[in-house]
Amino acid sequence: MPMKQAPINQETPYLLLDINKLDANIARMKAHLAPLNITLRPHVKTNKSAQVADRFFNTADRPITVSTLHEADFFAQHGFTDILYGVAIAPNKFEHVRKLISEGIDLKLILDNVQTAQLLLDFSSLHHLSIKVLLEIDSDGHRSGLPPCDAEIEQIVGLLQGSLVTICGVMTHAGNSYNSRSLSEIEQYANQERDAVVSSAEMLRSLGVNVTIVSVGSTPTALFCKDLTGVTEVRAGVFAFFDLVMAGLGVCKPDDIALSVVTTVIGHQKEKGWVIVDAGWMALSRDRGTANQKVDQGYGIVCDMNGRPIGDLIVSAANQEHGIISSRSGKHVDGLPVGTQLRILPNHACSTAAQYSGYYLLNLDGSADTYWPRINGWQ
Repeated sequence: MPMKQAPINQETPYLLLDINKLDANIARMKAHLAPLNITLRPHVKTNKSAQVADRFFNTADRPITVSTLHEADFFAQHGFTDILYGVAIAPNKFEHVRKLISEGIDLKLILDNVQTAQLLLDFSSLHHLSIKVLLEIDSDGHRSGLPPCDAEIEQIVGLLQGSLVTICGVMTHAGNSYNSRSLSEIEQYANQERDAVVSSAEMLRSLGVNVTIVSVGSTPTALFCKDLTGVTEVRAGVFAFFDLVMAGLGVCKPDDIALSVVTTVIGHQKEKGWVIVDAGWMALSRDRGTANQKVDQGYGIVCDMNGRPIGDLIVSAANQEHGIISSRSGKHVDGLPVGTQLRILPNHACSTAAQYSGYYLLNLDGSADTYWPRINGWQ
């Protein structure tokens, strides 16, 4: 079926967002979580767009997760007031936190050590500022966080008890789920993720903490969890767009990917069987997240302008502004003359989208919008 509302003369490369696929991906996540009675607190770091974030919600409650305080500013300006800042807080951001809280934002911070807790306590006391925090739990050794039920948790509780810094609960991220080799392994990570935060939440309650938030989050575990007893919310973000890493995990199919980069054929290396396009790693990102999966997708799968993969073509190499398209089988690539426009499915939607200032839209019925802006950076 032909695309709707595709840019005709837009210079390439540019970012294309299929609204039908976006909405279907969001509906899938909501349908999965509904019988589990879990709140979705989507991570907006993937989309960084108010218009995209709006499509997650059909109620007045619109809890979100952000990865930068710049995102928190942006989404606060667009009416999102229940915000979890999902990166451990650093002292040079305390003033920014104070600004957001003073503007009425229900901001939750995370911390995972006594040192930060003490610094935050000193700051809140100095400015008479009430601050909400979650303790980050390391559920799989992937990144930061306290081990489940670690002794340092009790130290942090003792330090903050009765102060203006209120512990609201715990959170974790099962980052190792991205290295799974099967759906059953993803489910195991989901159970491990749940058990880590639920046990830590029980520890907090035994220490007198009023735990209201028990938060987990990764797209693979969110979509394949079966039992979230004791968990209150799920944070996930890339599920809205999906990408080739998710497809390689079996979490989605390539046809579910809502995001693509439009590029133009600018030349050929006939003796090598290459097609040269104007989308290099600045347009596609350097992310090679599929390199260690069963199928290495290079820098992205090559599709026609209706989103259909063209044979076994991938972007096999990339310079800053040049992409090299070749066949996995080593055959010469024919039938793509100079001027042909193509769509490239990305390895990692977050890093690819970060190269652009907005989305050109497909299939947004009943609207004159053809472009949605997004933000990037930290300030």
